Amino acid sequence: MCKRTKKGGLPIDDFRLAIGRIRGASLFSSDPQWSIGSRQFSSVPLRSVEVACATLVVLAGVAGSAPASDARGGSAATVATIPAAPVPDISSDVLFRELLTHNHWRESQLQSYSVKRVYRLTNDKGALSAEEHVALDFEAPGTKTYTITSQEGSAAVRHLVFQRLLDSEVETAGGRSRNDSSISPWNYRFQIVGDDQLNGRSCYVVDVTPTHKAKYLFRGKVWIDSQDFAVAKIDGEPALNPSWWTRKIHFVRQYEKIGNFWLPRSDESVNQVRIFGTHILTIEHQDYTVAARKRD
Repeated sequence: MCKRTKKGGLPIDDFRLAIGRIRGASLFSSDPQWSIGSRQFSSVPLRSVEVACATLVVLAGVAGSAPASDARGGSAATVATIPAAPVPDISSDVLFRELLTHNHWRESQLQSYSVKRVYRLTNDKGALSAEEHVALDFEAPGTKTYTITSQEGSAAVRHLVFQRLLDSEVETAGGRSRNDSSISPWNYRFQIVGDDQLNGRSCYVVDVTPTHKAKYLFRGKVWIDSQDFAVAKIDGEPALNPSWWTRKIHFVRQYEKIGNFWLPRSDESVNQVRIFGTHILTIEHQDYTVAARKRD
């Protein structure tokens, strides 16, 4: 069950009424910038918010998918960077099988984690539209809860973007979403196209192509750690354009190794919207506390 703690903001009924008035009035804000105290905020056209919401199902699916880890379990300390080793020459099919094997190990070894997140939406000039700080907890096998610890800026962005993204992640983790967005042979084809170094570690670089068109899948590249066979980075775009209003959507997720588990470090989604310009959604993942399952 999802727990939400709010500080400030509009009650839901008042918020819906406000959105209805905005829809009836105009797609544009008459005041491009406004302030709370000493902080300046940029208004966001409602159409841009709606397009951003349509793209979030992809990011939520990636968030809900289990990143790979090695099989040893782990603590919360970050493992020191080790010298990069040569990438072994293996086939794309073998690499995909190794990734799935280590995803299974992660599911069997990870008991829980807690993380602090910072959600932000800005325009391409860096003007902040909204910001929200969240404490999220995961408990195996698939329970996520979150508490909003602080929020400021646009209520429309906070309710229609940040909250919807969090709720989608909770549903995906709990298996309540009908959308299977996992990185699996049922959803994607793998093709190794090279290798790369990320934070001093060798990675396979893989072209990922959806096996079918669906709004919750993506196309792009995935970096897979050559030692742990863990997803280290995802760089892509939705398999389907969610709206005529969208010119282009590009997102990048980066992972880090916490103990022996690979977990998200940062997300960035750049949404180019017709007429209304570019808006950038970022998520910072901070201060992990991780617990492995105890051995019998």
